[in-house]
Amino acid sequence: MQGLLIPNDPPYGTERCYNGLRLGHALAKGDSATTVTVFLMADAVVAAKSGQKTPDGYHNVERMLKGIIAGKGQILLCGTCLEARGLSDADIMAGARRSSMAELASMTLSAEKVLVF
Repeated sequence: MQGLLIPNDPPYGTERCYNGLRLGHALAKGDSATTVTVFLMADAVVAAKSGQKTPDGYHNVERMLKGIIAGKGQILLCGTCLEARGLSDADIMAGARRSSMAELASMTLSAEKVLVF
């Protein structure tokens, strides 16, 4: 199965991004035939900011994204959303990459499941 997750909310402050990434991680660890793509949009692009330091006992979305990558998933970021938030490619964690609305449209058409958080 090809799954596409599209978080929009900020990585901290609400649990929507967190819960979407939890599901992405579970899918990536599941069936080896399943591929997971996370396309971060709007404030969710901040989830891929490198060097996050969270208090002990608090979730760290950068680590969660690394888990999806380790499970053969991919992390894509809306380029327009990055620019609107003053983030450059140098600010983004290893393994994630800038993408576009055209690529998201193509992935949406080819995905078997699309979930928006």
